[in-house]
Amino acid sequence: MISSIKRRSFLKVGATIGGGFVLGFSFAGDNQILLAGAGIKEDWKNINAYLSINPSGKITIMSVNPEIGQNIKTAFPMIIADELDADWKDVIVEQAPLDTKNFQRQTAGGSQSIRYSFETLRKAGATARQMLVNAAAETWGISPAECKTALGKVMHGDKVATYGQLAEKASQMAVPSDIKLKEIKDFHIIGSSQKNVDIDKIVTGKQSFGIDTKKEGMVYASIKRPDAFGQKIESIDDADARAISGVVDVIRFGDKVAVLAKDTWTAMKAKQALKINYTFEGSPESTSAINASLSEMLSKPGNIKRNEGDVDAAFAAADVIVEKIYEAPFLPHNCMEPMNFYADVKADSAYLEGPIQTPEGTRRGLVELLGVPEDKITLMLTRMGGGFGRRLYGDFVREAAEISKLAGKPVQMIYTRSDDMTAGIYRPAVKYKFRAAVKGGKMTAYHLIGASVNTANCTRENFFPAGAVDNYKVEAHELKSPVSVGAWRAPVTNFLACAEQSFLDEVAEACKKDPVDFRLELLAHADTKKESVKMDYVPMRFANAIKIAAEKSNWYDKTPDEYKGFSAYFSHNSYAVEVAHIKKIDGNPALDKVTCVIDCGIVINPLSAMNQLEGGVVDGIGHAMYGDITIENGKPNQTNFDSYRLIRMSEAPKVVSYFIPSTEHPTGLGEPALPPAGGALANALFRATGKRLYKQPFVNDLTI
Repeated sequence: MISSIKRRSFLKVGATIGGGFVLGFSFAGDNQILLAGAGIKEDWKNINAYLSINPSGKITIMSVNPEIGQNIKTAFPMIIADELDADWKDVIVEQAPLDTKNFQRQTAGGSQSIRYSFETLRKAGATARQMLVNAAAETWGISPAECKTALGKVMHGDKVATYGQLAEKASQMAVPSDIKLKEIKDFHIIGSSQKNVDIDKIVTGKQSFGIDTKKEGMVYASIKRPDAFGQKIESIDDADARAISGVVDVIRFGDKVAVLAKDTWTAMKAKQALKINYTFEGSPESTSAINASLSEMLSKPGNIKRNEGDVDAAFAAADVIVEKIYEAPFLPHNCMEPMNFYADVKADSAYLEGPIQTPEGTRRGLVELLGVPEDKITLMLTRMGGGFGRRLYGDFVREAAEISKLAGKPVQMIYTRSDDMTAGIYRPAVKYKFRAAVKGGKMTAYHLIGASVNTANCTRENFFPAGAVDNYKVEAHELKSPVSVGAWRAPVTNFLACAEQSFLDEVAEACKKDPVDFRLELLAHADTKKESVKMDYVPMRFANAIKIAAEKSNWYDKTPDEYKGFSAYFSHNSYAVEVAHIKKIDGNPALDKVTCVIDCGIVINPLSAMNQLEGGVVDGIGHAMYGDITIENGKPNQTNFDSYRLIRMSEAPKVVSYFIPSTEHPTGLGEPALPPAGGALANALFRATGKRLYKQPFVNDLTI
């Protein structure tokens, strides 16, 4: 594959200082690159991402997207360095601040960072390489076509010049009118395993996170929120809190009260001394009431998301009808680093620093709150101790900013673990009713109704098995509730996949077919409809992943005392297939390992990619098995890790990962391994115990 970049894609400005060479680039628009032949100087620090080469040959690349553990801070420079033909040991990467003037998508979420930036980053590296080649060729009086590049050098015969030696001249060269990217087969850094660029700091405790932020004159804030969803403050007595030594102030904002103190312990202790009376708006929420309402919704027609063929006629003519209901609870995100943010708000400006997945939208939301123009709000990004979707929401940033504004002081706001677990923005509770018509050993109709809390569409109507069955109907209900919900790693699909893949195994059984063969049969039918029916997946690419997973897991081999569960799911434009392997120990089922096969296009960093698969599988299994937030009288019952069960290290299965070699554009990787995990576990447990599981957490019905 060879791609070209035309001259109009670039903007060249400035002049060099100290012999440096800077290539700035933007993800805005259609892979537009803003090129600046300029040395590093103070005004360049506003650029979101840039490639700079100093006279010594060191290369600095600013990483524009927030780092939440998905390792893009390593992958981004790998992509640029490969096209640049750099020596990887000479590459340095730094986190960029928020700058919407040059970037339109500084966001980490949806497994999209590499997917949306791959070509842009390649072009940035290739452009710099060509300018360095042109500089060398002009110096030597030869054609650029006669030059070669490797490991940070330009070569011609016995002539060699380092990138550092060429940097100043290259910065003054005309921007190339046409840039050719490498053939994929020529990648030398992309596809190699490279350790996390921050790993040394992380394992030695030197890596700074948002919670480590300390600034001169700042105070610490801890927030007392309503005890229950739907509560409003009726009265406050803060005298005891104010009397505690070290307390600086107590501030009410909305239905929250912030205690400001000289240290976190004092702020948290004083918060407990607050005496607040609350009143409910409406009836207190409860898990039992929510479940009853969701069940009632499943008995009624919903908002039709897709309707093809004649579902009713197919069910009327069916030999067998399979109908099952699946349900899942609210889940917290449980990031190891609780929510926190630093804010210093002044009358005409604001400085904020901390861990946020959506800095652009968060800053826009602060303009009205603070009365400060957007260009006067500086937002610096820190490495995050986990996100999983929770840090997509800027509520905690707004809290810090509002407290700082009201207090007139710089504030570091930090959640306690209990705050983090009970403040909401949970994965929505959800129920699904699946129905399938079987006739002549084939699935002739598929009908899904979903009902979820504060979620307009809890389905993925264009994912598999869309197109795989002629009579197909998907409906959705939304239950309004004061319980706040939001994205949770692999939104919607994190449980939809588990339910769907469990259900398809039951349909395969009704069709008297092997679960893998049944899915391949459906995909073969979908392939005949790919030109006429909308489907977000490519049937034969999906089928290929399934076949490879069956081979790698020895699916068709009937090993004594081993029970396998199959699950395959398309999400985030990737195809993840997993097989859970269960053995019995003293007669009890024990999860031994999970075979995971994924087609996610070109893999940038196999080491990091493997980490993402392993984490996704373990996260999916752990929450399917144990995760549960229940609500009574409006209050979450689980408030800390003593009452909220997480999978333990000793329980985590071995994950054997396989990446399907590909020349396709990179697709999602941080989330796709999670959705199939629960279904693989449920199906394996059925084979081991004979019991089907329909409700998460599984531990309530079965233990392993």
